[in-house]
Amino acid sequence: MTDVTFRHNVDRERFEVLADGHVIGKAAYKAYDDGGSPQRIFYHTVINEEFGGQGLAGRLAEVALNETVSEERGIVAVCPFIKKYLTKHPEYADQATAPTLAHLEYLNAALVPAAKA
Repeated sequence: MTDVTFRHNVDRERFEVLADGHVIGKAAYKAYDDGGSPQRIFYHTVINEEFGGQGLAGRLAEVALNETVSEERGIVAVCPFIKKYLTKHPEYADQATAPTLAHLEYLNAALVPAAKA
């Protein structure tokens, strides 16, 4: 692996890790705005198995959370990896919100149509 980059793929609602131009991991989210402040509900983070153990998931989480904060969006962690990352990085505590029933219902409704497609 020679060239690792990170990007925000807004159209697919995910942050991506690329190796030599190929997507090898992602932190997927759904944008959420309940009429209050905008938030990102992070629901899935994955790195391709052959790239595991290199710290890429942690770097991806850092990129995703830093951009979310810089855009003045709240962080809602449903994804176990992002939840764990937040416990180890208290600098995000002011921007993080625990998932509510409304978040989970929204996420469920947003993901069901995608699963059927």
